[in-house]
This record gives sequence, C-alpha cells and structure tokens, in this order.
Amino acid sequence: MDATKPTVLVVDDERNIRRTLRMVLEAEGYAVSEAESAEDALKILEGEPVDLGIFDIRLPGMDGLTLLSRARELWRDLPVVVISGHADTSDVVDAVKRGATDFFSKPVDRDRVLVSVKNALARRSLEEKVQVLAARERKFQDEMLGESPAMRRLREDIAKVAPTSGRVLVLGESGTGKELVAAEIHRQSKRAQGPFVKVNCAAIPSELIESELFGHEKGSFSGAAARRRGQFEVAHGGTLFLDEIGDMSLSAQAKVLRALQTGEIVRVGSERALNVDVRVIAATNKDLEAEVREGTFREDLFFRLNVVPLVSPPLRERLEDVPLLAERFFQLAARENGTRPKAIDPEVYDRLRAYRWPGNVRELRNVCERMVIMSGDRITAADVPESVGPRQAAAPAAGASDLSRYGEVPLRELRDLVERDYILKKLEEHDWNITQAAQALGVERTNLHKKIKQHGLSRAGRGAPAAEPDGDEG
Repeated sequence: MDATKPTVLVVDDERNIRRTLRMVLEAEGYAVSEAESAEDALKILEGEPVDLGIFDIRLPGMDGLTLLSRARELWRDLPVVVISGHADTSDVVDAVKRGATDFFSKPVDRDRVLVSVKNALARRSLEEKVQVLAARERKFQDEMLGESPAMRRLREDIAKVAPTSGRVLVLGESGTGKELVAAEIHRQSKRAQGPFVKVNCAAIPSELIESELFGHEKGSFSGAAARRRGQFEVAHGGTLFLDEIGDMSLSAQAKVLRALQTGEIVRVGSERALNVDVRVIAATNKDLEAEVREGTFREDLFFRLNVVPLVSPPLRERLEDVPLLAERFFQLAARENGTRPKAIDPEVYDRLRAYRWPGNVRELRNVCERMVIMSGDRITAADVPESVGPRQAAAPAAGASDLSRYGEVPLRELRDLVERDYILKKLEEHDWNITQAAQALGVERTNLHKKIKQHGLSRAGRGAPAAEPDGDEG
C-alpha cells in the first residue's frame, strides 16, 4: 500500500460494488483495500493503517453497524462512511450515533461518493489540526523551564538520547517533572509524529494492570464485555511512558519484559501474539536497585529499562529556577481561573526562592495558584503562605567566610576538603543512591566510587575512613 496516498477500506459483500468503488477512488488518487465481510475487515484493521472506511450496513455474519463499533474501538479517530442499500433511515441514524461521518445509498453515484470521502478526510484533517493546537497549548503549560546547571545538563542529555532508540529510566523525587522529561524525549525523537501514551502504574489496581497494558479479549474476565486494545497497542509507532514502574506487580513485569525482548504482546484471554513497535520510557521515585535486592522488582527488567538513566533534579538543587517557574505558574493560574494577570512584588520571588520545596515543582505550582486566587490586585509577600517561611528556608549559599572552618591549609588540600564535603552532601541528598548522586555530580558511577574510597566516606560513619561501599549501595 502506498503510504503517501490516503487508504480507503471498502467493505461490501457485493463484488460489483467493491469493484465500482475501487475504480472511482483509485481514479482520484486514493489507495483501496477491500473486504467482503466484517470479519475480514477487522483482520485488515488489526494489521494495517487505514485512513477511511466505507462499510455496507447489510453484511453476512457480523453486520456493518457492529463492524463500525468494533472499528472505532480499534481506531478511535477512524472516519467511516456507511452504505445504505435500502435507505433504512433508522439504520443510518444508528450508524451516526456510533460515529459514522456520512452515508450514501446504492446504486453508487460517483460524485456523491467522492464528496463523502473528501468531506470525511477533511474533517479528520481538521480534527488533527485542533489536536496540534491543543498540543501547543499543553507545551506552553508543560515546557521544561530552567537555566540552572542541573537543568542545562538534563536538556543536553535529553538531546543526546532522544534521537536514538535507547530506553530511558527517569529517576527523581515525586513532583520533579519526570513526565515532562519523557515527553521532551518523545518530542525530540524520530517517533514525534506517533502517539505519546502515559500509564501511571501506581494508579491502576494490580489486577487490572495487565489488561490496561496489553488489552483483553471479550469474556476473558468478569466485566470484559468487549475486546479492548492495551496501551502497548495504542502506543504503536510512538512512545509508551510507564510512570512509577516500581509499583508494578511481578506478573505484569514479566509480560513487560517479554514485550521488550520480543516486540510482541498477548492480550489477556488470547493466545495470539501481536507485534508492536514501541519505545518504552520508564520512571520511578523508588530505588529500583534496592527493590531488586528485596525481590520486589525483576533484575532482568531493571537492566532492560536502565539503558540510559536520567535524573530529574529536585527543586532545592535548582532554586535559581524558582522565579522563572513561578512566573509561568502565575500566568497559567490566572488563565485557568479566568482572572487577569497580576503584578508580582519582587519580595514574593525572594520568599519563594528561600524555601526548600519538599514537594518540588508540583508544590510550587499549587502555591502559585493559591496566591493568584487569594490575593488582591497584586501579589505581595503577605500573600505567600505561612508554610513557605523562614523555618523551611534553604541554607545560604557558600561564601568566602564559610572556608574558615578548614583552617590554614595549602590550596591543593583545600580543594580536596571542599570536594569531599560536596560529594558527601550530594550522597546524603540522594540517600546514598550512587546512580542518582553520580548524575547530580556529573560523573560516572565508577568515578564516584573511587572518590568515595579516596576520601574515606561511608554511609554509617559519614566521614570516617572506610572500605569502598558495595556497588549495590544505591
């Protein structure tokens, strides 16, 4: 099938009707695929992309109306034109309710067919443009903001990995924007025109996660009233983002591993394997290496996912980005709540920048929205919530006076002491997760292990000389 031409699937049990429609459509530059039954049509729809369907309502076996419903389950945005041989108004009304775009009657009129097809495809094109505009609006809301060294380093890493097919594991605390990292990787990838499908593994009950990911057949379990595509199928040709993958059951982990190894999935209740072309990006706020040691996460799946680990930094490590983020969140809050943008006193940004933000960017956004709603004509320091106060203030930046604690030492020794303290600080910030600390420091894991040994650092004694920590420490 020529991928440059719109493909029309013609489903009719009358050979002459199919032949007539093929001649009319091909003469206008369309590619045509044929089926004489609904069952054959479903096989085609499951195996190849189609831009438009023309379905006869009266078909042997499964009728055209049922086919229409099943087709819309498989491809939600598929436009369908129905053929009504007997001009039964109730059938046409039913077809429209099920999502049909248009209809025409037999015998086939060339001009009527072409108008229906052209209008249906134009409507789909318009809907796609609306989706693009909506995506631009979402990009305004979800753009990765920040000029801190940590964010510049993260963007550089994304630019390197995005065009490749490498799997990425996004690490970071809750609220740091791991989904934004995954979305940016997709946007810069070769799959950018394909779907970006998000699954929050922690929000789906364990008994339903396999059905959500891989789909199910009708009757495969109580409540499975119809066949359903899973998110792996929905993401075909694009990117599947598995958020909070550390909360996935071991049973589902085994099936995800199989999909990554073979490129095949099996719907719940089926024995037939389906090929899927999906790039998987996973994210977690857990220490998966610790989960592996405890037996709650598969080691083989961890290695499959952890090809390129990226760390989404906590907001306390990039406080210089707070004013830029807050300004955007103030704009969004005003727009979403139907108010005019408000003037912001400089002291507001000073207060926000002095807070540690344990809830990270998500907490900052909520605080900004609260201030927009509860303030007057302008937002002042008095509008900053009491919880964002001096008791939670960040430690002041290090200055020359802070070096006095090192005493009189040669410059080389001073450099070593400052390096030791900084490494220890990053290790403690990341709860001695070696991978995350190495990412924050911008060094390789092996290099960090050498530095830990060199400076005699240990988790138990902090500064006491110790043997090199086990590689599984983080």
